[in-house]
Amino acid sequence: MLSTLSRKMLMCLTGLFLSFFLLIHFLGNLQLFLPQEQAHLQFNAYSHFLSGNIVIKIVSYVLYTSIILHAIDGLIITLKNKKTGGQYKTDRRGRASKWYSRNMGILGTLLLIFLVIHFQNFWYVYKFGSPPLDNNGNKDLYILVVTVFKEWWYVIIYVISMAVLCYHLIHGIYSAIRTLGLYHPKFVKWFKTIGIAYSVIISIGFAIMPIYIFFTAN
Repeated sequence: MLSTLSRKMLMCLTGLFLSFFLLIHFLGNLQLFLPQEQAHLQFNAYSHFLSGNIVIKIVSYVLYTSIILHAIDGLIITLKNKKTGGQYKTDRRGRASKWYSRNMGILGTLLLIFLVIHFQNFWYVYKFGSPPLDNNGNKDLYILVVTVFKEWWYVIIYVISMAVLCYHLIHGIYSAIRTLGLYHPKFVKWFKTIGIAYSVIISIGFAIMPIYIFFTAN
C-alpha cells in the first residue's frame, strides 16, 4: 500500500507529465489554424508520422498509464479526504482556499468523462475505425475533426471542458510545486504566475480550436 506522501508524489509526477503532453498536443494541433487545404494534408501527415513512430508509441503507453494512475490516485485521495472529514475541516483553511482546490475530485471526474468522449470520437475511430484516406493516402483525421466540430453541442461540451481543465491545471500545478518542495518564498510567486499563465493559455487555445472550425467549416 502506498503512503499518503507516495500517492501525492505519484499524483504530482503523472500530473506534470500530462501537463507536458498537453503542451505538445496543443502545439501539434495549431496546424488546424492553417489555410484549410494546407491544414488538411499537413495535419494528416503529422498524425500519420505520430502513429508510425516507435518512440511516440512508447510515449503513448506512458500517457495511457499516467491517465489511469492519475485518475485512480485522485479518486483514492478524494475518498480519503471525505472519509476523514476533508483536509480543510481540520486546519480551518476551507474559507481561505479556492473553490476549485476544494473540488478537484469533481473537476477531475468531469475531465475523465470528457477524455472518454474525446478518445472515442478521435483516437478510437482513427485507430480501430475505417476513416477515409486523403490525397496522400493517409488516414483523414482532419476530416474527422472537422466533422465532429461541426456539431454545436460538441463544441459547447469541449469549451466547458477546457474551462474545467483550466481550473484543474491551476491548482494541480500549484500543488505539484509544493509536493516537489519548491515552495520557497523567493520563487513561489513566480512559479504560481507561470502555472496560471500556462493553464489559461493552454485551455483557451484548445477551446478556440473547435470554435474556429465550427465557424469556418459550416
